[in-house]
Amino acid sequence: MDVRLDRFSILVEQDDALQATLLAPKPELPGILFVHGWGGNQEQDLSRARQVAALGSVCLTFDLRGHRANAARKDTITRAQNLQDLCAAYDWLAAQPQVDAGAIALVGVSYGGYLAALLSAMRPVRWMALRSPALYLDRDWDVPKARLHDDPELFRYRRRDVAAADNLALRACSRFKGDALLVQAEHDEIVPQPVIDNYARAFCAAKSLTRRLIADADHGFSEKPAQRQYTNVLVTWMTEMIVGTRGAIAAEKVRDDKQQRRARGSN
Repeated sequence: MDVRLDRFSILVEQDDALQATLLAPKPELPGILFVHGWGGNQEQDLSRARQVAALGSVCLTFDLRGHRANAARKDTITRAQNLQDLCAAYDWLAAQPQVDAGAIALVGVSYGGYLAALLSAMRPVRWMALRSPALYLDRDWDVPKARLHDDPELFRYRRRDVAAADNLALRACSRFKGDALLVQAEHDEIVPQPVIDNYARAFCAAKSLTRRLIADADHGFSEKPAQRQYTNVLVTWMTEMIVGTRGAIAAEKVRDDKQQRRARGSN
């Protein structure tokens, strides 16, 4: 994401011109990649993508393999394959000519948040918003995702402290240097409080970490008030990130221009 500053003249009359300065964002826009949860689909992200797109960004939603048109494979798809899906979607978005590849955001829900965390260690990510991000043991990587909950250890794992060094997703978060949003559902029985706390501690190198608790929400945000509150939190945060970043860059451009003009004037 960048802002250009151009100084030029606007002709008024034959011998008169106005000295002007143009500050404008470059044509490339931030890219926002939405990742739905296990059992979900991209339709659940479209309303939020529409609102975030209105901020001046390019939003991409997609269906992970094992879902919707590909649902027949749900019992055989692995985490490795879904992570490959996410890599492919990211690469497609980043390659679009209207997208600034240096300003990509990930918005992940539950299993999608877990995959987003993993992706942040594999691709450049500027912003990361995770809602009720799931956590899995690193073992059984090639076991179908649908069978992971058969392991009784997973229930216990999600209810204890896990160090970032001991989990791939948390380790990726510990190396993330962008801005992060972490959203928790108050009555979440699938992703309980310890998981959210583990993610929060893992974001130790992040530029900023914003935590929000959605009151009365369950894991699936099944009630409309919880959905609306989450949408407001996400859109407000994305507005701060995108508009705030542009404003900071514009201010820096103005400061640099003033310094350069002073330097030329003193020579």
